[in-house]
Amino acid sequence: MANNLVNEYSGVFPPPYIRTIAIALIRRDDQVLMAEGFDSTKETPFYRALGGGVEFGESSWVALVREFQEELSTEIINPKYLGCLENIFECYGNPGHEVVFVYECEFSDRSLYEPNEMIFVEGDRKRIAKWVKISELRSGLLRVVPQPFITYL
Repeated sequence: MANNLVNEYSGVFPPPYIRTIAIALIRRDDQVLMAEGFDSTKETPFYRALGGGVEFGESSWVALVREFQEELSTEIINPKYLGCLENIFECYGNPGHEVVFVYECEFSDRSLYEPNEMIFVEGDRKRIAKWVKISELRSGLLRVVPQPFITYL
């Protein structure tokens, strides 16, 4: 039931659901890999670390490994648990509430550090992830979601 709700609600669980997700901080020199998004309600772009939902009975790290396999067909390695944050927000005009597990990790395939952007698959949509300068995220030049993710940069 929950997966149908997510698909019908632009990737955000409708109230009263709280979504548990895991996201990855992957570095390349002074940059991090972020998915590029656009909130059509606020008419603003945003950047979010790659990852996704934790399924029932699955640890947050196992969920993150699965998400990278599904979305990029690749493996991530050398996990370092950074922390957990709570995100209460509005996106696409809908309220959302997430518990977010944050890991720093690496690609096992070193060639993924070479392109400046890459296409990944999220559900039935193709999206763009790109290497973004940490300084542009910290300064607020680029909007980060969830906003507390900045503390891990």
